[in-house]
Amino acid sequence: MTTVRTSPATPPPRLPVRDRAGAGRRAWGGVSPMLGRLADERATGVLVRERGTLHLAEGRVVYAESPSSPGLDVLRAAGDALAEGALEICHLVALYDAAYFALSPSSAPGRFRYEAEPSPGSGHPVPVAAVEQETLRRRDLLDAIWPDPTTDADPLIRADPADAPRVTPRQRAVLTRVDGTRTATDIARELGRPAFHTLVDVRRLAAAGLVTTAPALARAYGDRVSVPAEPLPAHDPDIALLKRVRDALEAL
Repeated sequence: MTTVRTSPATPPPRLPVRDRAGAGRRAWGGVSPMLGRLADERATGVLVRERGTLHLAEGRVVYAESPSSPGLDVLRAAGDALAEGALEICHLVALYDAAYFALSPSSAPGRFRYEAEPSPGSGHPVPVAAVEQETLRRRDLLDAIWPDPTTDADPLIRADPADAPRVTPRQRAVLTRVDGTRTATDIARELGRPAFHTLVDVRRLAAAGLVTTAPALARAYGDRVSVPAEPLPAHDPDIALLKRVRDALEAL
């Protein structure tokens, strides 16, 4: 397990600066202009984006999938005690979870493939506006908890502050799987939980000083700090990392 211990000599990483003007600059115009046009024309088919796919039926979202989201099968397997009537709720949870990642900002244009019929296995259709508004709400929620998105995708490193706050059982399940190699998505898949819910837990742990990432450490201690891309040796991870930080600080 890779950890970072903090003390007066090695202060915790600086709090990222929150872009307070971001929400004010963002006028409502939809998350994806293409998706908005497809909704207006009541299109049926598949919208492929860089981080996921949305399946549409007559301009509504009926299914979503993303490599960053565990998916409906994983969520159903983890909640096999759910009543049959809860299946629709499980489907909606999976849809919103994958759509959040599929609609993330992208440098590549989306592509739409028209189809005569909705994709097999599609569930109850959800209006595009509802999906987009929920996506924006989730973005704002994560930013309000901890305004550093590196914890969403980078391998997570455990920290060990002197006055560690108490965590909930749900957060502890996440924290115990932080080992310097797993990402939030990896942990969500292992736990059988929606990926976005795990992002919330991870950002709360980051705000509490209990987890961090290699890029965050580099920003906190300067460019001279050498943070290994691979996990530190399992026999002595804490001491090895502290020596790296100490050597880098002494070199300043």
